[in-house]
Amino acid sequence: MCGIAGELRFDSAAASSTTVDAMLGILEPRGPDAQGVFAHNRICFGHRRLKIIDLSDCASQPMVDSALGLVLVFNGAIYNYRALCTELVGKGYSFFSQSDTEIIIKAYHAWGEDCVRHLQGMFAFAIWERDTGRTFFARDRLGIKPLYFTEDNASMRFASSLPTLLKSGAVDTAIDPAALDCYMSFHSVVPAPWTIFRGIRKLPPATTMMVEPDGRKQQRTYWQPDYSRSDEERRRSAGEWIDAVHDALKLAVQRRLVADVPVGVLLSGGLDSSLVVGLLSELGQRHLSTFSVGFEDVAEEEGNEFRYSDIIAERYSTDHHKIFVDHRELQTHLSDCVRAMSEPMVSHDVIGFYLLSREVSQHVRVVQSGQGADEVFAGYHWYPPMMNTPPTEAYSTYSGVFFDRDFNEYRQAVNSSFITEDHAAAFVRNHFAMPGAEEPIDKALRLDSTIMLVDDPVKRVDNMTMAWGLEARVPFLDHELVELAAKIPAEYKVKDGGKYVLKEVGRRIIPHEVIDRPKGYFPVPALKYLEGEYLDMAKNILNQDAAKQRKIFNREYVDMLLNAPQDHITPLRGSKLWQITLLEYWLQEQGL
Repeated sequence: MCGIAGELRFDSAAASSTTVDAMLGILEPRGPDAQGVFAHNRICFGHRRLKIIDLSDCASQPMVDSALGLVLVFNGAIYNYRALCTELVGKGYSFFSQSDTEIIIKAYHAWGEDCVRHLQGMFAFAIWERDTGRTFFARDRLGIKPLYFTEDNASMRFASSLPTLLKSGAVDTAIDPAALDCYMSFHSVVPAPWTIFRGIRKLPPATTMMVEPDGRKQQRTYWQPDYSRSDEERRRSAGEWIDAVHDALKLAVQRRLVADVPVGVLLSGGLDSSLVVGLLSELGQRHLSTFSVGFEDVAEEEGNEFRYSDIIAERYSTDHHKIFVDHRELQTHLSDCVRAMSEPMVSHDVIGFYLLSREVSQHVRVVQSGQGADEVFAGYHWYPPMMNTPPTEAYSTYSGVFFDRDFNEYRQAVNSSFITEDHAAAFVRNHFAMPGAEEPIDKALRLDSTIMLVDDPVKRVDNMTMAWGLEARVPFLDHELVELAAKIPAEYKVKDGGKYVLKEVGRRIIPHEVIDRPKGYFPVPALKYLEGEYLDMAKNILNQDAAKQRKIFNREYVDMLLNAPQDHITPLRGSKLWQITLLEYWLQEQGL
């Protein structure tokens, strides 16, 4: 787990190690243990290392394999690297390290661009071919690891975070109208390849990109979950699906124990993270370190779920750590949290993950987390209504419960200079129209699992944990588990209020009090209601000269939200005022 950066030149100039060094300075929190740079004529790769697998210097990066003529920088973890090593040794390869990093180099040499199909894990990497001058980029199937890039006719720069590219040199920071529309409408999700800036793009999940020495690029999607079902799959009983998910999830959790350092768990007290703890116990893990965070109550909304996480901690005798954050600490560290965001992240729990990660990083370097279960196993309230929705009404039903505002309100909120077309609606409609998910609920599950999940919860966890040099692993996003879940008939997923199959797996393992509890949302009430000093903070941010000069939002709309923030809550219980405040806040923290 690390941070990567680099520069490719398409002209006759040499790539700048000075530029790459500057980028690595921004990435230091992602990899506090070591730094490395490789420069050769028109390419320069940089790496910040967090030591997790093979702690020796043999695993240092950039990794150079002179015999094969390949240079690699890699961020992530390959869980099946030992099995791949055995397979590659059988093909005649020899190894100078015991790292998952070197596995990628050999796999690329053996299988070319198809190497990604052999990798189980989370990854973003770049490989330079000495003999051809080409550079190959890849991102994991569920987009757990990020990869941003910016380019012009003369060069291309890439990095593990967007702010790193902002510090690397001239970047077009004009607001991208399509990204702004998605941010304001599609629940703050900005799908790849867009970012909020016209001059920075991100490689989509499950995508490879080959860059030729002259700058020509070719992207290829190598994976997509299939929600179509055979007759045999439709005939399977609920019990058979429950057995299959139990086995697959246990394997996913086991895979994510691969490390040369201890592995803990972020324990929210909900079904998903509690299941991870229970399965680790089934696998024989003892004295597991678990971590929970809670906040002050606001407006009769409870700010912590300790009573549920305590049940799991006591049941499995974990070494449990409860972190309570009062509002003063929340406000003190909010700017640091915002600066740690690669892109604006509106969800209230982002500050929770930031402060939780700070505490966890003092105890362990790797944690497993429960993100992804709701999207993969249909745990959200908008899925059951999709069961009876006619295909022609799939978009309207979905957008009615998920979108923060319709296009009419968007036009009221945003300066007309940023309005071109309804990009958010077009994106969702186009995604729904893709083959492989015929039922409306399957369309929604596919969209949420491969798009929303990537650019909201997963990105949030990656950014906030890596801000403290902490590696987060997400077993619910094991790609084989996701493939299995896609085949489960939707009626089994949404039964009894949703996530039925997963709950039934849970009944075999963890206490029922955690399974049958009301659904929690890791609340941070102070950022939802924006009262008192938090409302003052919002007013100050939106009244800065930079915000007025940027003119993203219409002043009448801003004043309406400031005058009555509690009257303007999104269908998913978010604050519309915090949404526009956070975008300006983030831009200002980036020095723009």
